[in-house]
Order: sequence, then C-alpha cells, then structure tokens
Amino acid sequence: MDVGNGRFADGAAYIEGKFVPIAEARIPILDWGFLRSDATYDVVHVWEGRFFRLDDHTDRFQRGVRRLQMHCPYEDDALRAVLNRCVALAGLQRAYVEMICTRGTPRPGSRDPRQCTNAFYAFAIPFISIADPDQLERGLHLVVSTVQRIPPEAVDPTIKNYHWLDLTAGLLEAYQRGGETGALVDPDGNLVEGAGFNIFAVFGRTVVTPKRGALEGITRRTIIELARNCGLQVDLCPLPAVQARAANELFITSTAGGIMPVTRIDGRLVGTGAPGPVFKELHDAYWAAHADPRYATPVDYA
Repeated sequence: MDVGNGRFADGAAYIEGKFVPIAEARIPILDWGFLRSDATYDVVHVWEGRFFRLDDHTDRFQRGVRRLQMHCPYEDDALRAVLNRCVALAGLQRAYVEMICTRGTPRPGSRDPRQCTNAFYAFAIPFISIADPDQLERGLHLVVSTVQRIPPEAVDPTIKNYHWLDLTAGLLEAYQRGGETGALVDPDGNLVEGAGFNIFAVFGRTVVTPKRGALEGITRRTIIELARNCGLQVDLCPLPAVQARAANELFITSTAGGIMPVTRIDGRLVGTGAPGPVFKELHDAYWAAHADPRYATPVDYA
C-alpha cells in the first residue's frame, strides 16, 4: 500500500470494509444516511501524532448508535484500530478523524428502519481549524441569529447528527449581517450552539455555558474540567443573548479548532475587544492537555 504519501496524501477513508484514498470514498446513493440524514457520527482530532480523548469520542459514538437503535459492526478496540489505520495510511500528524454509522439501505419498497442494514464509514483528513490564524489572533465576530435551533424534544442534540439546516441558515444569516459565525437561540432567546461549536461566556471568574439544547461536546467537557482546575466557577445554565452581549469575554469550542475567542457580538465589542485573560488561561491549559497521557493516545504509524 502507498502509505503516508501518494494516493493517501490527502487523507484515507474506510468504506465497505476497504481503505481507499479520500478522493475515491463514496457511499451508496440509497443509503438513508444520505437520503434522510438518518445517521450519527463523531469526530476526534489528532494533534502532533496523538489522538485527543479518543475513548471519550468512541464512547459517545457507540452510545449514539445504540440510542438510534442501530448497530455498529465494530466493538471499541476494532473501531479504534480502523481510525488509527486511516490516520497512519495518510501519515498525518494533525488530523480530523470521523466515524459514521448510517441507517443504511432497507429491502426494496420498505420504509421500516428495522429492516435496514446499517453501515459504518470512517475517514481521516488533514486538520484545519474552523477559525483561521487571523481570527484566532484577533477573535471572531459572532452574530446571534434569529433562527431557532431544532428543539431537543424533536431531535436529541446530545446524539451527534447531521440535522444542520437550521445551523446552516443561522450561519448564512451571520454572513449576511457582516459576521463570521452565528449562534442559534431557543424559543426564549437563550443562546444554544452554533454550526459545530459550543459557546461560553465569562463574567469575572465565572464561566457560563448553556446546559440544554446543545451537543455536549468533548471539547466543551474538557474546558469545563480545566476551568474548574484553574479555580474558575462553572455554571451550566441558560445563557440569554442579552446577557451574552454584556459578558467580559466570549469564546467557542469545537474539536475542529479547540478553543477560539469571540471579540465581537452583533457588531459590538466584547470586553476590551481582544481575547481576554480567562480565554488565554484556558487556551494554554487546553493545548497543554494534548500531551497529557490521561487524554492522549499515540497513533501507531507502523
């Protein structure tokens, strides 16, 4: 196999039991994961040759599969081996690694999800942050969207899913209003989450993040743990948009970027208009944790 270069230079995928270059990865057009967004997935990143919180990501993925009454053909060790192989084939030291379970395809004419043959896919591609270097330095401009997030009573946000039409609508609105990213709200005007990220507000030495209606992100969990270790108070509670606009600091978190500062909200400066001291403290602690053996799993490139 052409490992770490050539055919796999842009990434590797695992499709229908075979490893293929990312450019050749395809799924069947009749798979309900494509036709109906009937799927769950998870994303873990590799940083300097180490998976970060791999067990937490695979555990959440397997839990989501079970809750959707699907079946992943791989137990934990085999699943991790597939993810490791995708990274190793591409020779990536920094990677974005995704695992997916779809409802698959039913027998012809059936609409019974119980009759579907579930499918598993995975891939690894080079790591790219959802915030570019300039945005990471100066901070993002976040717009509070008028779009409401799909309520948790309809689609459970703690099961990672591809129901992104509301998130995409919020992002498009943010761009139209001069922002760089957007956060959606619940019916009461509380911030919930954005397109692939959780949101935090800082008031003095208290860090607030929405408790309900959002994905319980692994990066979110890490920041909550680190904040408490740093002596900060962490409150999981509703975060009204009006309150967020008055915060000393704002930041967002995602596997695809880590912890990223927000220095403007709806055109207004947040705090001093620059990344604040709490953000910097947690940013440094977060990236330092990537070398901590409690969190880091070395990739086996052999």
